[in-house]
Amino acid sequence: MALYLVQHARALSEQEDPERGISELGRSEVERIASVAKGYGVQVKKILHSDKKRARQTAEILARFLEPSSVEPASGLHPQDDVTALALALRSEDDWMIVGHMPFVSKLTSHLVIGRAEPAIFAFQNGGIVCLEEVPGSDAWVIKWALMPTVR
Repeated sequence: MALYLVQHARALSEQEDPERGISELGRSEVERIASVAKGYGVQVKKILHSDKKRARQTAEILARFLEPSSVEPASGLHPQDDVTALALALRSEDDWMIVGHMPFVSKLTSHLVIGRAEPAIFAFQNGGIVCLEEVPGSDAWVIKWALMPTVR
């Protein structure tokens, strides 16, 4: 059982789209990552995303490939939101995917793995997936694997 954290796909600039939807490059990168995740047998019960257009679009692409039972907007997933409330509600047996923004997904990862939101312990990429797993019998989590659009 796992928790999957995703930084939304690459977005258009505000000049190109005031709502900052995802770009064609972002779309193709997420489709590729989602296809690989499906091929590896990743199973997600629920995808939660922020109410921003780029997070919703990213979640919808992932859902086409991973076929969760629900895809829902959730409060508390904006870039500067506090991660502690969400962290307390998470259990790895839920198999949730959370599609959000930087620095939120980075801070949530650090909070779960080392018990504090900073420093960052993983370098997220737009459209990448980081899989966390709860250590049985504890409140600690570990980074199990990651799929990123580019190796850099």
